[in-house]
Amino acid sequence: MGYSFKGGTMRYCNGIADRPFLTEFLGLRTTRRAIIALALASAVVVPSFANGGKVDPQVDPKAVLKSMSDYLARQSTISAKFNSSIEVITPELEKIQFDSSTTLQLKRPDKLRVERVGGYAAVEMIFDGTTLTIHDIDNKKYAQASAGGTIDALVDRMRHEFGIGAPGVDLLLSDVYAALSADVLAAKYIGQGVIDGVECEHLAFRNNETDWQLWVRTGPEPIPCKMVITSKTVTGSPQYTVEVRDWKPGAAIGNAAFEFKVDGAGSKVEIKDLSALDEVPPAATEGAQQ
Repeated sequence: MGYSFKGGTMRYCNGIADRPFLTEFLGLRTTRRAIIALALASAVVVPSFANGGKVDPQVDPKAVLKSMSDYLARQSTISAKFNSSIEVITPELEKIQFDSSTTLQLKRPDKLRVERVGGYAAVEMIFDGTTLTIHDIDNKKYAQASAGGTIDALVDRMRHEFGIGAPGVDLLLSDVYAALSADVLAAKYIGQGVIDGVECEHLAFRNNETDWQLWVRTGPEPIPCKMVITSKTVTGSPQYTVEVRDWKPGAAIGNAAFEFKVDGAGSKVEIKDLSALDEVPPAATEGAQQ
């Protein structure tokens, strides 16, 4: 499932995500899939009623987001594991949730590896600084494209040339704050929450078509721990959720982690011919379009 975190929009087709590919952080094909815009920032502090109304009115969600962005930008390497879920609404207005797990390795400025495993596809994406490889593991097919430059340049090219996005991909950019600072109409500091035993600052943002929640770890390592995106323009208000399990900034990652092994990978095809990449089964899509 492919998502773009710019532009403030989450599109659905007859109640099912209008779907595309990559990297939930990463996830998948943009011929028919949700394009979600992560527009977080430009914040306006609004009083919160979490924790019985006992929250610090001095906490600015914009400042928390900026602190997270600055911290991530200082990390030359990042590894992470996370679980994600996407909800779809059927023509009968039944809400169905599909789940997948992803691992991520990043080495600035120009190396990235993402592996996503779900019930309907197992996919990996590898960028070694010169070549982008997308591998459909289950169907033993892979596609490659020349893609020199930085991770930022890769993300931009994937969005505009290949139509590929990824949930949370903006969190991998060199300036996360700039990427998330458009179209926000209001922001709140909700209070503190605990995600997988980690104390977090709970933030909420709004734009025209989506509501966003972000949990950022408290203390000297303000990493993202959870993100929830809610579509306000679709009946049933489907959500997309990412929960980080093992985010390790500054991880020791060698260049070998970004090498693609052709042996055993299957046949080489064009990117447009990689069809089995979605997190949602084909039957769900067909049902939504009837």
